[in-house]
Amino acid sequence: MEADEIAVAVRAERQHLCGFLETLDDAEWTAPSLCSAWTVREVVAHLTIPTRASVGFLVVAAIKARGSFHRMIADTARDRAARFTAAELVQQLRESAESSRRIPGSAPMDPLTDLLVHGQDIAQALGRAYRVRLDVAVPVLTYVVGNRMLGAPERLLGLELVATDAEWSSGEGPRVEGSVEDLLLVAAGRPVGLARLSGPGVEQLVGRLDGR
Repeated sequence: MEADEIAVAVRAERQHLCGFLETLDDAEWTAPSLCSAWTVREVVAHLTIPTRASVGFLVVAAIKARGSFHRMIADTARDRAARFTAAELVQQLRESAESSRRIPGSAPMDPLTDLLVHGQDIAQALGRAYRVRLDVAVPVLTYVVGNRMLGAPERLLGLELVATDAEWSSGEGPRVEGSVEDLLLVAAGRPVGLARLSGPGVEQLVGRLDGR
């Protein structure tokens, strides 16, 4: 995707997610997400940060987290979730749709990846359907499978991923077949997508996502 296409997609996905979030009740906002460390509310809080984070914000957050990147990400989301109501977080996310800012040092595809993966972290944990546009999800999947920060190259090493709902494949080795949505979930380290995959490579993938 070109930079202008990514920007349009990010705007649309933020607005789409806001519409979905407005249908949740209080119990769903406090429910666990697929991100084991976060509730639904904390995931949404995390998604409001990219357009608001400055270099100074990140430096202070890193110091508080004692240099741990993962602790910093988790703590900043929990802090925002504690300071703002669900309605305020939705409004902040909606405002973010009109901004092109992103976390300093991040790539243009990172906000879009966050939206698609975390959107499913919320919806699937709640047992709700959440639409994934193939024209957006396919390039995000391509980006994720090559992203070392997300751990996908190691997770998918020696396997061929083949989409059943789009003309897309990646890698070589025992085949793993499934929808773009489910391939994206497992590429991003979410075991929930495994049950809907097929092929001789699934068993290896199960072992890797289970940490064996």
